[in-house]
Amino acid sequence: MTNPLIGLTSYHRNEEDRFTLPANYLAEIERAGAISVVVTPQTQNLSELLQKLDGLILTGGADVDPANYAGEHKQEVYGVNPERDRFELELATLALKVDIPTMAICRGIQVVNVALGGTLVEHIPDEYGETVAHRGENFNKVMHPVAIEPDSKLAQILGLTQFNCPSFHHQSVRKPAEGFRVVAQSADGVIEAIESEQHPKLIAVQWHPEYTAQTDRSQHRLFAALVAWASGKDIDELSEDKQVT
Repeated sequence: MTNPLIGLTSYHRNEEDRFTLPANYLAEIERAGAISVVVTPQTQNLSELLQKLDGLILTGGADVDPANYAGEHKQEVYGVNPERDRFELELATLALKVDIPTMAICRGIQVVNVALGGTLVEHIPDEYGETVAHRGENFNKVMHPVAIEPDSKLAQILGLTQFNCPSFHHQSVRKPAEGFRVVAQSADGVIEAIESEQHPKLIAVQWHPEYTAQTDRSQHRLFAALVAWASGKDIDELSEDKQVT
């Protein structure tokens, strides 16, 4: 059996007319036994693309334009890129329609939620205060606790219901899209993960597991679960070696 092919969306086009993506995303997919390929916002014929892929990761990055969910364009909103928004919103919609195994990370969970009709919190401190830091100064990563619903697929994959996540975001899911439920939150109430019975092969988290997955086995299991689904396997065996606590 050949290794599955996982597509990962790149960041938006930069000032040098280049598309980039941190290597740690690719490293975790390769370590989980799949082949990674970067997909850029200039990609055409998304239906054909998805026919060639076995799995998809919607990566992190700058903010989704609030106009896509009738939100407010606050001064803290940054990096809005119409090219990437159009591409990823269409890609997410099609990917879930055809049930391709999908992982949505940080911006990715926001893209999925908006694509299916949900809304976002434009700036977390305005509505949740600053009791929990979700992003450090100068866009640096911070760690904070997350609590996961014990009966969720996410808890099954991670093998635990509480952990410290690597985080650097200022937006989050506000109203989950129809059919989705909240399965993880931080102490201040910010939504950290959502799930849907209609899309059982979707992992959608607000944090950045790729930053700690090399040394944190539970975070690597998210990538392993995606690759298992992409290989036509079930995730049950992933949780056999560690009980949910």
